[in-house]
Amino acid sequence: MIKACIFDLDGTLANTLDSMAYVANEILRGMGLKEQPTENFKYYSGEGADMLVRRCLKDAGDPELTHFEECRALYRKKFDEDPLYKVVPYEGIRDTLQTLKNAGVKLAVCSNKPHIAAVKVIDKMFPGYFDLVIGQSDAIRRKPAPDGPLKAAAEFGASSEECMYIGDTRTDMETGTAAGMHTIGALWGFRDREELESSGAEIVAEKPEDLLKIYEELNHDQTGCK
Repeated sequence: MIKACIFDLDGTLANTLDSMAYVANEILRGMGLKEQPTENFKYYSGEGADMLVRRCLKDAGDPELTHFEECRALYRKKFDEDPLYKVVPYEGIRDTLQTLKNAGVKLAVCSNKPHIAAVKVIDKMFPGYFDLVIGQSDAIRRKPAPDGPLKAAAEFGASSEECMYIGDTRTDMETGTAAGMHTIGALWGFRDREELESSGAEIVAEKPEDLLKIYEELNHDQTGCK
């Protein structure tokens, strides 16, 4: 029986692409560096804010990362102040979450977004939907370490086999696999099917509503119903 669904945030629950690009490019512009196309942030993201800043700086004309500490601090500061600028939930995701919640499934977020920003986004955009939010902090190793999902499972009293982990990047697939959970690739997010499947996706969902069918099928398989 599936007892919990654990979601990535950026590219899975909400489209944060424009938000990340806007903040990063504002900082780059202030440093006299080259602004980067919004599309690039699909590949800059996924492994935490620090890695995003490193990738962005290298493409912007700072391969030695001489501006890293300054850029890192500004990026975190701006997102802590306003993590919701241009952030929109994916179509169908709220209805999907509500249906899962109505079925008694525990819902959690595990994100490499800084914890304060992750909590602000979830509280504002998905009030009342989630039982637990885990963002990046010094207390828990960032994904692909499985610490976050395993912490959520423990708090819910669920085994790994009783959890679905849903994300949109290679990092997420590696995270869910390391946690021993049913790992679902979100094709509506930032990466493509090839990356998701080659990185360990058990199933790839094309749209949020597909998660409901996957949930039902996994329950059917686990209970052995005919």
